[in-house]
Amino acid sequence: MPALSLVIFDCDGVLVDSEIVAARVEVEMLKEVGIEFEAHEFSTRFAGLTWPRIMELLTEETGVRFREGFAKDTDKAIDEALASSVEMIASAADILERFDQPRCICSNSTTERLKMELQRVELWDRFRPYVFSALEVGTRKGKPAPDVYLYACKEFGVAPREAIVIEDSVHGVTAAAAAGCRVVGFTGASHTYAGHAEALTDAGAETVISRLADFPAVIEAFAEWERA
Repeated sequence: MPALSLVIFDCDGVLVDSEIVAARVEVEMLKEVGIEFEAHEFSTRFAGLTWPRIMELLTEETGVRFREGFAKDTDKAIDEALASSVEMIASAADILERFDQPRCICSNSTTERLKMELQRVELWDRFRPYVFSALEVGTRKGKPAPDVYLYACKEFGVAPREAIVIEDSVHGVTAAAAAGCRVVGFTGASHTYAGHAEALTDAGAETVISRLADFPAVIEAFAEWERA
């Protein structure tokens, strides 16, 4: 079996506790068009998807047509909220010293937003230039398409089976599993919900953790399994 040669992080909901912040803004914006959600309900359904894709799904479900500029206004409001309040997930900085493999980020967020979030929590320089926005690299297809993970593996010259991914959303786990990567689910952010771990497992996660501090031990365990 191949050795684990690359560690890939999702960002929102794994490195930064941003999903619930974004969801609160999004549900407020949706009230404008008469669509009502609670923030946690919204996160449960849509975490890991891009806002344009969420809008498409809501239009299919409700028939609501969003005004021109709605997506741009929402993104601006989310960026303002994140810039003032997003926090790092506990142990995110510490664990980066506890494994030897190269690392990168694969996210559905824009590079601009990722840089803002990661600079706020002082993690940007721990990953750059290997911060890949799914909508800006390769085929430019967002998760749950596997493309961004395949792109990252190609950039590092490793087979997908040699990469281990940590993801907090069903859509992200689905993408990583479809790419052929090893996948760890994460339920330690504020948007977690009852049944979250089971949903990630059903999507393809091989194991699920609720503390990021446990991730290096999981990497080592997976590496040992591969060597056995």
